[in-house]
Amino acid sequence: MSREQRGPNEKLGAVLALAGISNAGLARRVNDLGAQRGLTLRYDKTSVARWVTKGMIPQGAAPHLIAAAISSKLGRRVPLHEIGLADTDPAPEVGLAFPRDVRGAVDSAMELYRLDVAPGKGIWQSLAGSFTVAAYATPVSRWLITPADAYVGRATPAQGPAAAGRVGHTDVSKLREAAEEARRWDSKYGGGDWRSSMVPECLRTDAAPLLLGSYADDVGRSLFRATAELTRLAGWMAFDTGQQEAAQRYYIQALRLARAAADVPLGGYVLASMSLQATYRGFADEGVDLAQAALERNRSVATARTMSFFHLVEARALAKAHDAPGCGAALSAAESWLERSREGDGDPGWLDFYAHDRLAADAAECYIDLKVPGQVRHFTEQALSEPTEEFVRSHGLRLVVAAVAELESGNLDAACAAGSRAVQVAGRISSARTTDYVRNLLHRLAPYGDEPLVKELQEQARPLLATPA
Repeated sequence: MSREQRGPNEKLGAVLALAGISNAGLARRVNDLGAQRGLTLRYDKTSVARWVTKGMIPQGAAPHLIAAAISSKLGRRVPLHEIGLADTDPAPEVGLAFPRDVRGAVDSAMELYRLDVAPGKGIWQSLAGSFTVAAYATPVSRWLITPADAYVGRATPAQGPAAAGRVGHTDVSKLREAAEEARRWDSKYGGGDWRSSMVPECLRTDAAPLLLGSYADDVGRSLFRATAELTRLAGWMAFDTGQQEAAQRYYIQALRLARAAADVPLGGYVLASMSLQATYRGFADEGVDLAQAALERNRSVATARTMSFFHLVEARALAKAHDAPGCGAALSAAESWLERSREGDGDPGWLDFYAHDRLAADAAECYIDLKVPGQVRHFTEQALSEPTEEFVRSHGLRLVVAAVAELESGNLDAACAAGSRAVQVAGRISSARTTDYVRNLLHRLAPYGDEPLVKELQEQARPLLATPA
């Protein structure tokens, strides 16, 4: 569906010419981006011609998909107003700002929290396909320049019934407890579990009023830290369910709140999350930059275990970029830092998932990207040697990696056996990422489609792959 505006859309025509994209090329890109979001679009070169020459405005997510397609070609973020489609949605920029001042940071976060609490619905539906890695450039540069605000206290609460009064450490403790509980649920049931909606709801109804209250500087730091953790977690859950546009906005606001908290390691953790997302989306070079930004600012600041994790994230991006020497060096650094870690180091609570088994699991994935099956098998065996009852999703991902390792080593029976266990685990959680891993495994098994074990695994996975993310 489209609606008509007056006159041709000269802005869109000019940007398409600048990007060197034909009408047919743009239509194809938009249709492909829509398919990635579960949308069936059938635009063609005639559709694009109508957008440009007659000023027809496509409805739904299409304007954002157009902007995303052009952004990818130009290598920078293209806002809707630049292509003459700014009036198609009232809030395309929500969550992308990284204000320099603390009050602006609160306002930016509040604007994001007021959106529909369920990513994938409401405003998020119209923003589908709007992820662009270039949106991270300004937030990262500003965080690197100034990773901590000088003062964050608020003397008087904001006006309005939504604001809390005087905020104390007890109020902040409740937010921290909510973050810890949500992290446990996410690890056990996946980002798409119904309980995950509690996180954005908690941000909207619990954290937001506190941010608008009055508080001393020390309480404010703790408040911003707890809210940053919750906001990063909301982004991680959105990422896990395939809602990349929502994840990106939550990550940017989490980074800004971590700066207000003067918590450099937490800011690094947000950057590591951004790096994993960028790498997962195919932007390996940007993933390397994000991970290295986290490392650079945390030298002599973060604990040994934290530095180990940041190096591991760097290794994942370097492997995806096919930089074998760089990946090997990053993995060695990750192992070395982890060996240095000790009880009593004061590791942050959000890093409680990280130990040698997680390092081994990610190392295995690195070697999948580098196509070294022997190393994949070696590290997968280490990763699966530890019990993972609390981290069900992680266990499922490791089983898929184990299946890939067996397949690439020529052990089809063992690959199908591990794949079968992975499908069983994936069926117990709600994680689009885990489903993507299973789908990738089945793609690798396609050449063996006539084998009975492969047919059996394909049939076992059918209900999982048919379930919407």
